[in-house]
Amino acid sequence: MNEIAGHFGFLRELSWSHLALTIAVLAACRLLVLLVGRIVRSAAESAPSHRRLLILRMAPLSRLLIWIAGIAIIIPILVEPTFEDFVAVVAAIGLTLAFAIKDYASNLIAGVVAILENTYQPGDWIEIDGVYGEVKSIGTRAVRIVTADDTEVIVPHARIWSSKVSNASSGHYSLLCVTNFYLQPDHDGAAALKALTETAEASSYRKRDTAVKVSVAEMPWGTHYKVKAYVADSREQFAMATDLTIRGKERLRAMGIAFAQAHYAETGRG
Repeated sequence: MNEIAGHFGFLRELSWSHLALTIAVLAACRLLVLLVGRIVRSAAESAPSHRRLLILRMAPLSRLLIWIAGIAIIIPILVEPTFEDFVAVVAAIGLTLAFAIKDYASNLIAGVVAILENTYQPGDWIEIDGVYGEVKSIGTRAVRIVTADDTEVIVPHARIWSSKVSNASSGHYSLLCVTNFYLQPDHDGAAALKALTETAEASSYRKRDTAVKVSVAEMPWGTHYKVKAYVADSREQFAMATDLTIRGKERLRAMGIAFAQAHYAETGRG
C-alpha cells in the first residue's frame, strides 16, 4: 500500500484502514444519492403539478452536493495536510479541469464572439445545423432556440466555428416569408402571377408599405411559384404562410388552375 503512496508524493502512508474508510465513504455517498433520489421523486409525484418539475430539479443538485461532500471527506484521508501537498493536489486538479473544460472554454469564447459580432440576438429567427427557430436566450455556453413546434433546442456556441448560421431577421421585427405553390404547367402564368400577388397584398399579416414579389420557375413536374412578402411580426410568419396557402389555393381553384402532382416511378419485380 505504501508503494502506491511512494509514486505520488502528496499521498500519505496508506493503510488498510484508510482504504476501508475511503470505500465506506464512497458507499455511503452512493446510498445517500439513491435515497435522496427516491425522496425527491416521491415528493414530486405527490406535489401539485405546477411544482413537480421544480422539485425534480433538486435531484441532480443534491447528487452533486453529496459527491462534493464525499470528495471533501476523502481528500484528508489520502493526502497529507502540508502546504506542498496542497499545492500538488491543486495543480493536479487544475490540470484535470483544464482538459475537462476546454470544450466549455471554446463555447464561452464563441459566445463572446457571437455577441460582439451580433451573429444572433434574442428574438432573431436563426437556423443552425438544420434547426430553425426563435432565439429565446443566449447563455455563457449555448443559445436556446424554440422551434415552431414549441420545442426548445440548446445549441452550443462553438457550432459557429464549423457550421453555417442563417439569420432570417437579423435584429429586425419582421422577416421575409416565402410561400410555395406548385401548379401544372398548362395554365395562364400571367393570371396566376397576378392572383397570387393580390392574395399576398391583401393578407392581414403583411407588413405595410412593403412590396410583394413572386418568382416563377419551370420544373420538370410543373411550375413553381414563390410568393415573397414581409410579415409584420416575425412570430406570425407561419400564420402568414398558412393564410396565403389557403386563400391562394381558393383563388387558383376558382380560376380553374390545377395543381401539380408528384409522379412516382413504379418498379416491377421480374
